[in-house]
Amino acid sequence: MILSLTCVLLSSALFNSLNPSSLAEALAYYELHPEYAPAKERVLQLTRARTEDILPLLSQRVNRIQGLSEPLTLHEIQMIEELGKDLPNRRLKGYFARNEAEVLSLPSEQIDLGKALLLSQVQEGAEFQARSYSALLDLMAMQILATLPSDATAYDKIRETNRYIFETMHFRFPPQSVFAENIDRYTFLPSVMDDHLGVCLGVTALYLSIAQRLDLPLEIITPPGHIYVRYCEGDRTTNIETTARGVDYPSEVYLSVNTCRLQKRVLKEVVGLTHFNEASTHLHTHNYAKAFAAYEKARLYIPDDPLVKELQGYSSLFTGKKELGVQLLKESVDQIPEDVISKLSLAEDYLVGRVNEEGIEAVFSSVDETRESLLAKKESLESILSRFPAFREGWHQLGITWLQLHRNREAIAAFKSYDALDSSNPSVTYYLAVLHGERRDFKQCWAYLRQAEAITSSKGFSPKVLRDLRRVLTMHCPDG
Repeated sequence: MILSLTCVLLSSALFNSLNPSSLAEALAYYELHPEYAPAKERVLQLTRARTEDILPLLSQRVNRIQGLSEPLTLHEIQMIEELGKDLPNRRLKGYFARNEAEVLSLPSEQIDLGKALLLSQVQEGAEFQARSYSALLDLMAMQILATLPSDATAYDKIRETNRYIFETMHFRFPPQSVFAENIDRYTFLPSVMDDHLGVCLGVTALYLSIAQRLDLPLEIITPPGHIYVRYCEGDRTTNIETTARGVDYPSEVYLSVNTCRLQKRVLKEVVGLTHFNEASTHLHTHNYAKAFAAYEKARLYIPDDPLVKELQGYSSLFTGKKELGVQLLKESVDQIPEDVISKLSLAEDYLVGRVNEEGIEAVFSSVDETRESLLAKKESLESILSRFPAFREGWHQLGITWLQLHRNREAIAAFKSYDALDSSNPSVTYYLAVLHGERRDFKQCWAYLRQAEAITSSKGFSPKVLRDLRRVLTMHCPDG
């Protein structure tokens, strides 16, 4: 009798020590003590469930969310969908899409990103798989909602979403050696949910899919080669860096000497960007037919993006479709994105005969962490430049390769060759300024710094890196 009473008191004390807003803790306790009525009541309250029939399913799933390592049954999917029927994403037509064609017919503001990504990325049994992963997204969102007050602000939602994704579920950026050759795996939503590993685009897509279920309006920002989300309210901007556990970095961090504005995207474009990432992997590994197909898929969602057209153009050239490749390059060559200072020179050089297909392949050849791969790329570029000395991107890539080999003098020579052909690229002049500064050739450092400042100021832009360089250089060698 005394032992039984002691157990009850200990059980009650343990329950009272739980976080009252944690669905995961409540379910873990319920799983251990299903006969304890307060535990059952708390789970029902946190999930807003109308029936106890859902409790065994929640107990099995919520604390074990790891993609579909244990596939959901149709009955489980239906129960979760019923539980989440009041989530804000149910107001979107895209939530009810059954295939990719229906998604493509919708305006971006009606897209349910999670469902759109899943229908676009899952090949076999697309609709059922999409419903399965979508149900898991519902469970994730409901766990976050359980921690929020009824009058939660956007900042409350951001804080709890960060905590859930990065602390509770431990979503992380994969190791460099792992994702470099499999970036599409760590981009596509099903793989990200299965592995809890994702590159910036993969985790950002997950974050946006959950945010739609929380009625959290976020802006999608894509600096070159990156993506993150932000929340804006009045004059306050909160950036959410999904590769750093949701840290709020200053917006200026995402700008560079050649990136003068931050490009905003819409939800439908995010779907296209996942296929763009996949295509880029195939392009760098010389699987050009797959690259072409993936760029074609991306263009369904971002048909007017000049970079997608340009890269698909190169894929066309490498698969022998020269006429189509030239057409795509001509359509993209004169389109200068508003977010950059200097456009890419590769397409223009090819169209006017300053380089051939082999030279473009040399530019796209990937390197790993070994010295041998860097030397192989250097030799390939040098061979191309001996035949096409006016190939600007060839000199640019050669300079970067020399930097990676820690051969600064040779890098300076390569960048100067580029600058002699085209003095309008602020990235090249910045490299030259920094490299001359490291050699304490302050006269040349000042000259190239002023050149970079003149280029960027023509677009009304003053990059932080140039301001920082001027400040440091002034300390060592005052201008004049």
